[in-house]
Amino acid sequence: MVKHNNIVPNLHFHKKYCASSRGPLKVKLTLNQASRKKARRLSRAKRAAAIAPAPLKKLRPIVHCQTQKYSAKVRLGKGFSLEEIKAAGLNAKYARTVGIAVDFRRTNHSNETFETNVNRLKGYLANNLVLLKKGDTAEQFTGEIQPIDRTKAELEMQEVTDELKGFKAFTTMRVARQETKIVGYRASVANRKKD
Repeated sequence: MVKHNNIVPNLHFHKKYCASSRGPLKVKLTLNQASRKKARRLSRAKRAAAIAPAPLKKLRPIVHCQTQKYSAKVRLGKGFSLEEIKAAGLNAKYARTVGIAVDFRRTNHSNETFETNVNRLKGYLANNLVLLKKGDTAEQFTGEIQPIDRTKAELEMQEVTDELKGFKAFTTMRVARQETKIVGYRASVANRKKD
C-alpha cells in the first residue's frame, strides 16, 4: 500500500525504446529529419531547373469557400473549369502547357465568378510570354501568379444627423416582421371582400 499523501502511481511504461527478443523497436525515431529537409529542398531546386524558365506555380482560379459560414470568403481553387477555358478561347490541353491549372470536375454555378475567372485568364494570356525556341531565355517567376487582391476599402465616416438619431431600428424591424406574418391573412380578407 502507498504510504503518505502522495500522487497515486499510474505510470505508462509501455514504450520499448530498445529492440530486443520481444521484437523490433516500437518507437519511431525521426533522426533523418534534417536530411529529409535537405532532400526536399534539393528536389524543389531540381524541379525548378527542369521546368525553367516556366513559373514554379500555375495560374489558379478564384473560388468561394464551401458552406454558408465561409462562402463570403474567396480563395484560390484547384483549376479552371472547362467552360472558363473555352470562354477564354483556349482548350484544356493547350492551357496546361502554358501554366494554367485545369480542373475538369469543377462546374460554374455563379455568373460573377465565371466572368471573374475568364477575365483572369485573359489577363494572364495578355501578359504571358511563350518561348518558342529552345535557346530563348527568360527569368523564372517563383511567387504566386496573379494573387488575390485582399486590400480592404477604407471606412467612410458619416455625420450623425437628427434623422439618424430619431430612427428606431428595433421598432422598424419588429413592425416589418409582424407585417410579413399577417400578409397572408390580409390577402384572404381582401379576397373575401371582393366576393
